[in-house]
Amino acid sequence: MTPPSRTLGLAFSDARDASHAAGVVVRADGTPDGFAFARCTVGGTDATDAAIDCWRALDREDVRHVACAGVAPAWFNLVDLDRLRETIDRPVYAVSYEASPGLEPALRDAFDGDALAARLDVYRSLPSRVALDAPESSDPRFVRAVGIDPEEAAAAIRGLTRDGERRCEPLRLAALAASAHREAAATDAT
Repeated sequence: MTPPSRTLGLAFSDARDASHAAGVVVRADGTPDGFAFARCTVGGTDATDAAIDCWRALDREDVRHVACAGVAPAWFNLVDLDRLRETIDRPVYAVSYEASPGLEPALRDAFDGDALAARLDVYRSLPSRVALDAPESSDPRFVRAVGIDPEEAAAAIRGLTRDGERRCEPLRLAALAASAHREAAATDAT
C-alpha cells in the first residue's frame, strides 16, 4: 500500500495544567502542509475534543488518514478513536512504542468513581493493539486502527516512516510542533 496523499498527525505536549495539541498535515513525501493547535486539560477528559479542534481549524478535505501519537496523552486524558473517526469521517489510527499489559491497572491506580468509569469506558472501546514490526524487533511499534484494517494502517505508517526513524513523519512533526507550542505558551505566560 502506498501512503495516503495527506495524513493528519496529532500529538500532545504536557505542561503543568494544560497539554498542547498539534495537528500537522503531512504529504506522502513527508512535506508538512498545514499546522493547527489546541489545548486540553492534564488529567481531564477533553483530549478528543482538542484533536477535533485541530481537524476543524485545518479544514482540510484532502486529508485521507489521521494518525495519533498514542491514546493516553495528558495524564490519561484518553483519545476516543471511535468518536474521532465518526466526527471527521476518516480512518484513524494510534501508534504506540512500548510493549504493555494495558492501561487498565494504571487507570485504577490513578482514578476512582466516575472519573475511573468514564476512562474505562473509553479505554475498553479502543481496538486491540497490533504489532507493526516483527516480534524480535528491539524498537517495537503498535497500532490501534478504526475505520481501516490494522494491516493497512501498519502499511501506511511504514510508508510514512523515513529510513532510520522510529516515528512516522506525521507523528514526528506533530510532536515537534506540540512541544514548540507548549514552550511558546510558557514564554508568553512569563
